[in-house]
Amino acid sequence: MTTQTTCTPARWPRWGWAGLALIAIAWPINWFWPGLRTHIAFFPLWLGYALTVDALTYRRCGHSLLSRSPKRYAMLFVISAPAWWLFEALNLRTQNWHYLGREHFSNLTYGVLATLSFSTVMPAVFGTAQLVRTFAPFNRPLRGPVVRPTRKTLITAFLAGWLMLAFMLAFPRYGFPFLWLSLYFLLEPLNAWLGRRTLLEWTRNGDWQPIYTLWVGVLITAFFWEMWNYFSYPKWVYTVPFVGFWHIFEMPLLGYGGYLPFALELFALYHFVIGLFGHPRDTYLTDAVAASQPQAD
Repeated sequence: MTTQTTCTPARWPRWGWAGLALIAIAWPINWFWPGLRTHIAFFPLWLGYALTVDALTYRRCGHSLLSRSPKRYAMLFVISAPAWWLFEALNLRTQNWHYLGREHFSNLTYGVLATLSFSTVMPAVFGTAQLVRTFAPFNRPLRGPVVRPTRKTLITAFLAGWLMLAFMLAFPRYGFPFLWLSLYFLLEPLNAWLGRRTLLEWTRNGDWQPIYTLWVGVLITAFFWEMWNYFSYPKWVYTVPFVGFWHIFEMPLLGYGGYLPFALELFALYHFVIGLFGHPRDTYLTDAVAASQPQAD
């Protein structure tokens, strides 16, 4: 395994002040402005969050997703929006969440505002995971089960992904959890076959550090998503079969488990899309969330 660049603390960057300012302005508007307000406040609030967690990483390590490549950082926003629309499309079948206040907007206005909001998902999740990686024990390899990308493993996972998706579409009341699993099981083998980055490159050596880092990063992000949503308007609410109890904000406690595979799906979606732009062995994201890079076969 090759070690990542050593962290060298740096001064608080300018974009960190911009991020804090956006949060300071947008958070009160999002919670306390009378009437409709979240359609205005959501994007600046979450842009502020993304810039702030990136700045915290830069402060701790002297490099970050934004500092390494502003162009690639902007691409995270571009890829993020259609990625989340994919989950919105699947939710048309499961109906696990819906938006209060949606009726106040035309389809065009809603589409534009929602796309802008959805663009912040990947920068927030990956930026938080990047920050998590700067802390022990996530700054070194972490042991887990050995899962190798063998032909049998990839074919089994790919077929399982299709079965999950089919079951979810046919029986949404019982198959809704597969919304957060099927895409990963479909895309991870596909990325491996296409020569793109996969988490299996680490698990084949028993190193689960990138997975654990993504999991902690997405749970931290989820806390802020659900907290800031609670007093928002418009806002999302959940109608999840069987687990609609013990809420933390609007989300049922057990529902937070869905964020774990969601982070892996985002990782797979990013590398699938970035491969379409001619970067099949892209290290921009893996340098941010992985403590070490796996050696080539």
